[in-house]
Amino acid sequence: MAFYYDEPARTFNEYLLVPGYSSEQCIPTNVSLTTSLVKFKKGEKCPITLNIPMVSAIMQSVSGEKLAVALSKEGGISFIYGSQSIEDEAAMVARVKAHKAGFVPSDSNISPEATLGDLLDLKARTGHSTTAVTVDGTAHSKLVGLVTSRDYRPSRMSRDLKVKEFMTPASKLIYANKDITLQQANDMLFEKKLNTLPVLDDDGRLLYFVFRKDYATHKEYPLELLDAKKRHLVGAGINTRDYAERVPALVEAGVDVLCIDSSEGYSTWQAQTLKWIRDKYGDSVKVGAGNVVDGEGFRFLAEAGADFVKIGIGGGSICITREQKGIGRGQATAIIDVARARDEYYKETGIYVPICSDGGIVYDYHMTLALAMGADFLMLGRYFARFDESPTNKVIINGSYMKEYWGEGSARARNWQRYDLGGAQKLSFEEGVDSYVPYAGSLKDNVNMTLSKIRSTMCNCGALTIPELQQKAKLTLVSATSIVEGGAHDVVLKDSVATTDRFPK
Repeated sequence: MAFYYDEPARTFNEYLLVPGYSSEQCIPTNVSLTTSLVKFKKGEKCPITLNIPMVSAIMQSVSGEKLAVALSKEGGISFIYGSQSIEDEAAMVARVKAHKAGFVPSDSNISPEATLGDLLDLKARTGHSTTAVTVDGTAHSKLVGLVTSRDYRPSRMSRDLKVKEFMTPASKLIYANKDITLQQANDMLFEKKLNTLPVLDDDGRLLYFVFRKDYATHKEYPLELLDAKKRHLVGAGINTRDYAERVPALVEAGVDVLCIDSSEGYSTWQAQTLKWIRDKYGDSVKVGAGNVVDGEGFRFLAEAGADFVKIGIGGGSICITREQKGIGRGQATAIIDVARARDEYYKETGIYVPICSDGGIVYDYHMTLALAMGADFLMLGRYFARFDESPTNKVIINGSYMKEYWGEGSARARNWQRYDLGGAQKLSFEEGVDSYVPYAGSLKDNVNMTLSKIRSTMCNCGALTIPELQQKAKLTLVSATSIVEGGAHDVVLKDSVATTDRFPK
């Protein structure tokens, strides 16, 4: 006979947090959102921690390199999507790792024989105002000059004028040799009053740039998530098909953490993938697995060697798995169940395996609920898809700006590996939709607003850290009437009142 759960599966909308005692220390500036990303043993330090409990979903329409850099600056991490060629995914990871090691490879280069028109076209493509002039126009040939926006005036100069006629020649540049440290380079920038410092090898070939603005940028982002070499942390998605080729390429590219991207993780294929990684790399390569919705699935993946476990089936805004297949579980109930299993596993083994809530987030307060219920961090798709930094197009739909957003289970993504059960060679039916989400502006502004709400709510609960929130939180189920009462009601909002006749004609 089939097993029946006694209680219905519940979603975040059915819960509210009940305030707890707030001491004088409970102010938002005292709240720490640091959280563990990967497993660790009791008494030991977690190998990788996040400064904010947010990671971006393994999706074509979300996690490109631009968003990866922006989220790392705020203290979170992106998982570059795996539904692309191995070479392209590895290259994307490598570009994120190279974006800011302090020493930045030049990706805006031109030859001295090129024209001002060529330079302006290059600037339009890259958005960079500093361009290296090298012998053959490539990034690592001999540096012969430098061009910045101060070296030309398009309105008064012919587009046919050659770059060598107006560039600053190498003989007049201050540069550093290949052995300089980042601290020494930054000192030179300030002592010599420079904005850009080229770093050359012994033959005069360009290796890197060090920019003054990068030093200032770091000061603007106190939670920036960097590795020991001051490079952005970045994750990447893998599948259970080509992992023997994909994982080595991503490791070579410098990836910090991997995650098996699958709609359902309680499977032999995920166990086989984890075993292969552990046999080849031991614990040096960090890899998460999922998705699961109960304690049984969590324990299976934890024992298989997962560094973290993702929770959620069918709760994503573009996911139609429940509609198509009738499987899944309300996200709140799934987290509560898996968190209980995680805590039991920790007591038994002394190994803490973090859990990630993936899906079901509609409002910002749902994030705080997920954390209070036991999630260590959150994987977000729709939330990040709305921002400037996501890789999709911004379009106008019915007079409003929107961003394209599609699921990995849609025909557009063609990511059949994510839904593969061991034999398919294509997507048999869709489990995701192709859609739009309202454009919301920059990642930084929106993330900071969301984190302000989370910190404030934690203070209402008397908690200054995520573990403390999970210990002190009191949650209550709410009735349908309470849900209505939670928003503005029984008033006429000013924004809804027509104002076309405000001024007499």
